[in-house]
Amino acid sequence: MRHGKKINHLGRTAAHRKAMLSNMAASLILHKRLSTTVAKAKALRKYVEPLLTKSKNDTTHSRRTVFAYLQEKEAVKELFDEVSAKIANRPGGYTRILKTGLRLGDNAEMCVIELVDYNEDMLASTGAAGAKKTRRRAGGAKKKAEGAAEATKAAETDATAEESKDAE
Repeated sequence: MRHGKKINHLGRTAAHRKAMLSNMAASLILHKRLSTTVAKAKALRKYVEPLLTKSKNDTTHSRRTVFAYLQEKEAVKELFDEVSAKIANRPGGYTRILKTGLRLGDNAEMCVIELVDYNEDMLASTGAAGAKKTRRRAGGAKKKAEGAAEATKAAETDATAEESKDAE
């Protein structure tokens, strides 16, 4: 039984897993988007989100802590200079996983993991929407419109019926 075992080992040794997640996290921070398998993306999300939270507090200690995980100077600089400014008011959930289908060779489930605040397409679509739409049904207005249409049809049929009576 696997009670309390929350880490997905991804079929790798601890050192290999640590190096892989470190490289993937640095690539995600530098490129803002990464194509990988769903299992690796979920493991990466658990690895990188605490680092993104730590980047909100720009101190020497937090920079050194993040560098211990990433081992890449440019990624740490990018994280603390640009990414932390964009995610400053977000309370969590900095990454998004979008499933893209199955890989051709081994049928592994593939996805794209990206930083939420850097997807221009989704940001543009939410900005274009403007006011928040309600989740209620618009049944009342629809019924009123149908009722008005039926009333006009009934009036027209009454008018044609009266004209036909007058003609007789």
